[in-house]
Amino acid sequence: MNIVFFGSSQFAVPSLKALVEHKYAISCVVTQPDKEKGRGLHLASTPVKSASVKLSLKIYQPENVNHKESIKFLRALNPDLFVIVSYGQILSADILGLPGIFSVNVHASLLPKYRGAAPVSWALIKGEKETGVTLMQVGEKMDTGPIILQERIKIGAEDNAETLEERLSVEGATLLLRALRTIESKKYSLIPQDDKEASYAPKLRKNDGMILWNSRSADILNLVRGCVNWPGAFTYYNGKLLKVFKARISTPSLNPASLSPGEIESLSAEGITVATGDGRISLEEVQIEGRRRMSAKEFIAGYRMSKGDKFSKK
Repeated sequence: MNIVFFGSSQFAVPSLKALVEHKYAISCVVTQPDKEKGRGLHLASTPVKSASVKLSLKIYQPENVNHKESIKFLRALNPDLFVIVSYGQILSADILGLPGIFSVNVHASLLPKYRGAAPVSWALIKGEKETGVTLMQVGEKMDTGPIILQERIKIGAEDNAETLEERLSVEGATLLLRALRTIESKKYSLIPQDDKEASYAPKLRKNDGMILWNSRSADILNLVRGCVNWPGAFTYYNGKLLKVFKARISTPSLNPASLSPGEIESLSAEGITVATGDGRISLEEVQIEGRRRMSAKEFIAGYRMSKGDKFSKK
């Protein structure tokens, strides 16, 4: 079976490596073009490209995968199957019609829940207790194709978008191998998705990370967990943007003063305890603009911060 692999982010790397380790024939890896990054604007490769170089695989990096030149290139590969994992471009009907069998996608949710670009982050932000991975046949509309296989996993209390995505990427690779065996033996089933059960996980915008201190403590904690990669849960302190990377729900003091949401109740080595809409939350790891990420203990030691100070929207 001749496979063309489409992928870009780190989430796709375990699936690519699994295919190589299990001796599947990969005629080409399609990934996003190199992009300028950092202050020096050095060209950076996608994680999938970096892995492909180490695996000595053929690489193709079109600016627009749906361009006629890309279609011509991919058709010449005579593919049996496209495997798509966190690629970053939507494939046209002309592209999807090229493989002799069809195209499959590894998606990091239990479809039809959380269709879209950021399913891991939104599952955490919404406070889900479980999620999973879905292997589906790709259709023209995003994440709507029939399901071949699914696997559920529990979301741990300490999980954030970074750790959960890593776990799901490994599970996705395992699920992909299982699915390919059913496709090769022609013993797979295509289960239509129920659109009535669909929910959506669009790409996170910067403002999606803003902490609203009158929210419940649990909701603020889930925002911190879900936004740890991008855009970062954030607030403002003395006019400067402050990102929060780690937090925990805190028990109010025995004789709590009447505090307004966003007001600092206490400062300690364990964290910065802040009033919320229904209680307290302790900030344990933060980063103020222009500085590195640091523990709350380090931050308190380096900045003049007092009980009664308030975080704000700007």
